[in-house]
Amino acid sequence: MNICIKKLLAGAKSAKGLAVIIDVFRAFSTCCYIFANNAKNIIVTDNIEIAFKLKQNHPEYFLIGERDGKKIKNFDFGNSPYEIQEVDFTERTVILTTSAGTKGLINASNAEKIITGSFVNADAIIKYIKNGKFKNISLVAMGNNGKVMNREDLLCARYLKKKLQNKKVNYDKDKLESILKQNAGSRFFNRSIKDSYPQDFYLSIDINKFDFVVEAERIKKDIFLLKNTN
Repeated sequence: MNICIKKLLAGAKSAKGLAVIIDVFRAFSTCCYIFANNAKNIIVTDNIEIAFKLKQNHPEYFLIGERDGKKIKNFDFGNSPYEIQEVDFTERTVILTTSAGTKGLINASNAEKIITGSFVNADAIIKYIKNGKFKNISLVAMGNNGKVMNREDLLCARYLKKKLQNKKVNYDKDKLESILKQNAGSRFFNRSIKDSYPQDFYLSIDINKFDFVVEAERIKKDIFLLKNTN
């Protein structure tokens, strides 16, 4: 098994084999909470206009997303596990657009297969990869807006790589908090930053909370369909 850590949008574009597109704060943590609340599927686009058009054609769909961390005007929810953790999505479809994670999916055009990556389902991802017997694995840490590397996505990529190599790695929620709270996660505790909640930080580092993987299937050039493996 050849495992490579790649970074940012350039990393997504060069990803080969199985691409794991990682966005810890918050896109692909949010996706897991959406599926945990029984959503049928998630439609992903990096284009806000396409998201609104999908909503216009399907008024029953939920609109979830952000730009620069802030909820998009006229969307139902921001890109926030906290905002949606109690929402019943049973048999509903969600439209999601974000600044980094969704752009990573769209740009991973050379990958044979794509799944999302986060801490909340990290060990499920490990099991999925090992059972799938993939030859090439691209772990893509998307960073901030796909342009600037951040600590949480790179840490998640390294965790996945070490576990895939059967190396010992001792991460739990408390350790992740101690590593990330004072730097990468500090924005969630800054009251002057709109649509950024302390709860999002804690929900996104709740390592191995979920036992499913989120698979991504390209249905158009700039639209993906996400489904959970349960």
